Amino acid sequence: MKLCIISHTEHYQTASGEWVGWGPTVSELNHLAAHFETIFHIAMLHLGTPPPSALPYTASNIQFVALPPSGGRTIAAKIQSIWKAPKVIKIVSQTLKKADVFQLRTPTGIGVYLIPYLTLFVKKPGWYKYAGNWNQANPPLGYRLQRWMLKKQSRKVTINGHWPNQPVHCLTFENPCLTEADLEAGLAWSKKKTYKSPLTFCYVGRLELEKGVGRIIQAFTELSPEAKAKVKTVHLVGDGPERPHFEAEAQKAGVEIRFHGYLPREQVFEVFKISDIFLMPTTASEGFPKVIAEAMNFGCIPVVSNVSAIAQYVINGKQGYILDTVSLDTIQEVLYAILKDGIDGNIIKNLKGNRDIVNRFSFKHYNNRILKLLEK
Repeated sequence: MKLCIISHTEHYQTASGEWVGWGPTVSELNHLAAHFETIFHIAMLHLGTPPPSALPYTASNIQFVALPPSGGRTIAAKIQSIWKAPKVIKIVSQTLKKADVFQLRTPTGIGVYLIPYLTLFVKKPGWYKYAGNWNQANPPLGYRLQRWMLKKQSRKVTINGHWPNQPVHCLTFENPCLTEADLEAGLAWSKKKTYKSPLTFCYVGRLELEKGVGRIIQAFTELSPEAKAKVKTVHLVGDGPERPHFEAEAQKAGVEIRFHGYLPREQVFEVFKISDIFLMPTTASEGFPKVIAEAMNFGCIPVVSNVSAIAQYVINGKQGYILDTVSLDTIQEVLYAILKDGIDGNIIKNLKGNRDIVNRFSFKHYNNRILKLLEK
């Protein structure tokens, strides 16, 4: 069987001519490739130097098909995206002729016109993946339109979380991020952790206010001297235009805050291994950030927002700490509780002893579900 995947995943070409793309998506396809004769990945090719998060394809049966980059938040970018629609549809149409089944990954700018195109003009079997917040109350117009179209589909749609009045064709799916070797290493490392003071904290993701980086720095800055003495290091992994501002603010924090920039996957895991607490007080539109599962796999206690499906996997007081409202006060309330009284023993016991949640984010589990979906 030949699979065609259509996405907005950023790709680059290295100086040696190798195609590389955003690590999490490329890893997903590398693990899925063993189950297909060929995977065609139609995605966007950008100019410039690949970021450290970009990875090469390791499976020889994956063929990258380049799309012109399009999309963005400005009106001009949206107009440009529509202008490029005929070329995108032509490339998709030509590639689909070679495939037996397709997957369109949404929400994305090209999804606004590709969903109706695939629905009305393509008879081949396929399914859609909605990676955003399926239950978002006020999504952007493009996201809202795509979600509405997907709710009306006859084809299957995989989504994050499980929701009231969920259409029967919309299936709850976890996005994979862990190999069997990762799970074994994570279990072994989790058993070693003692969570003794001083504690180490970490955050992994885009460095931006919406994701909560500013709130993290401010929360540690305004801790009491007694609480700060129980903080070893705060690791911030990632990058973004706001990084210089965050670095300046971190100088005033009174605790060690280390900025790592983007790191390869293996080095991110090394940060998880030395960290006790994973922080993500985000207000961004999330589905379920895979980095939470990766952190939990290595024994990091999550302190995370009640956004989208996050609280369906991280139960407050069982697997971690849920911030029902995200504010400086609520973040500091949890930090003080942890630094003063220690991490809740039940959370440590559950995280070390119950691996069901992290196992659901394995490539093996995901691939088995995809193959069953295609059988039906």
